[in-house]
Amino acid sequence: MEAHPKQEQTLVIIKPDGVQRSLIGEIIKRFERTGLKFVAMKLVVPNEDQCWKHYNKDEEWFLKKGTRIAADREAHGLPVEKEPLEYGKDIIQANVDFFLSGPVVAMIIEGNQAVGIVTKIVGGTEPTTSDVGTIRGDFTLDSYALSSLDNRSVRNLIHCSDSPEEAQREIALWFNKDEILSYRLVQDAILYDVNLDGILE
Repeated sequence: MEAHPKQEQTLVIIKPDGVQRSLIGEIIKRFERTGLKFVAMKLVVPNEDQCWKHYNKDEEWFLKKGTRIAADREAHGLPVEKEPLEYGKDIIQANVDFFLSGPVVAMIIEGNQAVGIVTKIVGGTEPTTSDVGTIRGDFTLDSYALSSLDNRSVRNLIHCSDSPEEAQREIALWFNKDEILSYRLVQDAILYDVNLDGILE
């Protein structure tokens, strides 16, 4: 049986830079004030295998990203020392290394169109081109070009799932079923009840 739309879930991870910059509360507040519900949350240091499974990239992705990196290096007069595929794999290795550098906050957020709403609040992957008003646009300043030149992961504070299907795959990597709660918030009535029964006594 398919879940009701108001039960759509997404995975959000505050990365080590968000934790180290003491932005946990500010980030959580951005989601909470929309009416989305937190159904699981934990502070963890992930393991390498978990992180590689989390990113779940194929050779086509590695080649596309690696080709961009090689072009960036050429444009800045730097030597291209590897095949594009290897540069692409280096992106994920850098992301994995970054995830392993310190604690992260993993959480499951639930609500109508949770994936889309969270994505809108978080902003684009590259902080310098992310809109003002988004988490990445407001709280950090990294760019693809700088991270590529420095040969490191983009420090963009947060991960969020791209689609409901991807969210379910990622959630299973980060949470056991018994860690996910089912409960009612008082605000659910004003957000979801069809005829607002029970608001007036």
